[in-house]
Amino acid sequence: MYLYETHMHTRPSSACAVSSPEEMVRHYKSKDYSGVIVTDHFFNGNSGCPQDAPWADKVRFYMEAYERAKAEGEKCDLDVFFGLESSYNGSDFLVYGLDEEFLLENKDFDKLSLNEFSAAVRGAGAYLAQAHPFRSAFWIANPEPAHPSLIDGIEVHNASMDAKTNRLALEFAEKHNLPKQAGSDAHDAYAKKPSGIALQKRAVDIFDIISAIKSGSVVLITN
Repeated sequence: MYLYETHMHTRPSSACAVSSPEEMVRHYKSKDYSGVIVTDHFFNGNSGCPQDAPWADKVRFYMEAYERAKAEGEKCDLDVFFGLESSYNGSDFLVYGLDEEFLLENKDFDKLSLNEFSAAVRGAGAYLAQAHPFRSAFWIANPEPAHPSLIDGIEVHNASMDAKTNRLALEFAEKHNLPKQAGSDAHDAYAKKPSGIALQKRAVDIFDIISAIKSGSVVLITN
């Protein structure tokens, strides 16, 4: 089996992260993972990017964490894929399958409504999953998941959430027949309970991972 982290943050791209892209890559290599998806907070979340910078500069800042992680991964044979985590009224969504060119061409992509964001992501052939639905916090306006028509999948196990929150996410995914995934939501290289998904074959690109999640052929790493 090939292990993949699907939800991971790095410093300084995510303001709340502790470890650098290089440290995160080495950590997952030490845990026998085959790859990671870098999903730093986008500009409408807890981003470390200067908010008043020009759009192109913000995108370049954001992409640097992924590029650093990818370069480190090439040194130690760990695949690194690009993703992002976007926030709407405190609810978070993971996106896989976009790239720097798309971000540069879609200025103020972070200011779209959730409906518009969903249409743009999926219209570009990318994948959109809600992260840790049902999470309760003072900054979350509505802890209920997004309407199933707006998302492609659900994170049913988040290593940072309690058992009840994860159980509610699983029940929601099963009720609406949504693809399931798991992730650590790691912010440092000292995570004791890494999560993610396992594949039968090593992924060539991010679309192999998307396809495996959508087809339900992944094994969830839930510890």
